Amino acid sequence: MSKNQRQYKEEEEGIRTEELNWFYRIITLGDRFSWKDFYDRLKKAILNFLIVFFGVLVSFGVEQKGGESDDRESNIENLIGLRDELKSMRTYTGEYKDQLVWVSDMYKKQYLRWEEDNDSIFVVFEDDGRYAPFSFYTSRDPFDPPRVVYDAIKLDGTFRFLGPELGRRVNRTYDGTQLKYIIENTASEEKTYIEDFEKRVKNKWVFDIDKIATEKSQFWIDNRKYIQKDKYLKYNLLKRIELWEQIIGQLDEYTIEVNSNIEYLDSIILDKEKEIKIVYWVFRPQDIGLR
Repeated sequence: MSKNQRQYKEEEEGIRTEELNWFYRIITLGDRFSWKDFYDRLKKAILNFLIVFFGVLVSFGVEQKGGESDDRESNIENLIGLRDELKSMRTYTGEYKDQLVWVSDMYKKQYLRWEEDNDSIFVVFEDDGRYAPFSFYTSRDPFDPPRVVYDAIKLDGTFRFLGPELGRRVNRTYDGTQLKYIIENTASEEKTYIEDFEKRVKNKWVFDIDKIATEKSQFWIDNRKYIQKDKYLKYNLLKRIELWEQIIGQLDEYTIEVNSNIEYLDSIILDKEKEIKIVYWVFRPQDIGLR
């Protein structure tokens, strides 16, 4: 066997471990060392590492995209829920205003008739009977629009997904100063005028009128002249009418804000509905050249 043949055979079969130094022995598997075998094993190890690495990377990316997809679906549900609740709020506000306008007009007529010399000035006659507006004077209806969806979003921590602009708009509608003024005026402020009326009856009328029955229309007929002279009650009525007028104006402004937010939410929901979803990946039409 020639020298070249022996070298080729050694390269093929490898060098015996007895002939290797300590470093080569560490990286040698078996009883012979071969550079070809070493490089083959190294390439295989690198390939296996890359397969595992990119597999984990892709798996993590898909999982992350899956989470983002779930957040997106939850966000769309929140947007639709808020939009629908704002529509309910608009309906509630409109009905509340109509009722308040009717009440305010009724008591305005009462106020304008105060000085008339007629036993029936405190009574309204209708085809099916009669009633005294002051019989319901202690009634009140605090403004309480729906807010279940909004509170649920705040509670479950998904409010942050709405975005800063929408979050600011929604927060102002549900917790802003405008709504707080309406609630305060229809609750505590109205309660003040009612309590003043009740105190007047308890501290003054009971000593001058034999039988107090303010819930009866006949009471207001029998005691018409006495009540007409009570300027305190007339002033109380005037201030309450002014409060109602203020609330009506506030409701109009609030309705404008609610309508604006409904339109804003409609535009966002429409954009979301136009998006194209492929598995977990979402594309906007403009991103892929569509309109």
